[in-house]
Amino acid sequence: MIDPTDAYNPPNDPLVIIHDDHEVLLVDKPAGLLSVPGKGEHLADCLLTRVQAAFPMALLVHRLDRDTSGVMVFALTRNAQRHLGLQFEKRQTKKTYVADVYGVPSEKSGTVDLPLIVDWPNRPLQKVCHETGKAAQTDWKVMRTKGNVTRVRLMPLTGRSHQLRVHMLAIGHPIMGDPFYATEPEMAAPRMMLHAQTLAFRHPDGGKGVRYTAKLPF
Repeated sequence: MIDPTDAYNPPNDPLVIIHDDHEVLLVDKPAGLLSVPGKGEHLADCLLTRVQAAFPMALLVHRLDRDTSGVMVFALTRNAQRHLGLQFEKRQTKKTYVADVYGVPSEKSGTVDLPLIVDWPNRPLQKVCHETGKAAQTDWKVMRTKGNVTRVRLMPLTGRSHQLRVHMLAIGHPIMGDPFYATEPEMAAPRMMLHAQTLAFRHPDGGKGVRYTAKLPF
C-alpha cells in the first residue's frame, strides 16, 4: 500500500470564494490541500474544515483529489445538498479540467473508454480492469503543445477515483507532476498539473443552469 501522506504540508492560502448565495458556495481549492479530513490528526486540515470555519452551515457535495486544484461546490442547506448530490449521482453536472500531459498525442481529440478499479495492493492507486472495473469515460482535446508537454482539456463523463489521471496514463500521456502515475524524471513538475476549471449544474433554487470557473493557476 502506498502512503500519500508522508509529507502533508497543505498551503495556507486564504479561501478563494468564487460565488456564494443562500443555497450554494463555490470555492477554488488549492493544489496540495485535502478536500476532506484524512485518517489521523496530521490530516485534519482540509478544505471542508476551512470552509466550515467561515461558513458553519456548509455541507460536502463532492471531492477533488488532494493534488488537483479548482472549482468545488458546497451546499449551504440540506435541500441544496440533496439536489446537488443527485445531479452528481445522475451525471447531470458538467465538469471541464485543464491538464498538462507528457508527450504529444497523435490525434487532436478523442475519448478514453476504459473501466477502472482500485489497485488493491497499491491503494489508493487505481488501474484499468476490463473484467471487474467500473465504466469510465473521458473526452479530451488538445489545446496546445510546447516541446514535449501538451495542454489538454478534459471532460469526464463519469466520476471515478483518479479517472483523469489513469486515463491519461493509459493512452501514454500521464499528467505532469502526478506523484502516483508520472514517476519518470522528465515528467516532474512543481505540482500536479491538473485543474478543475469549470463546473456547471442546475441551481437548487429554481433549477436554472449555472456555470462557474476557477482561474487556471499554471
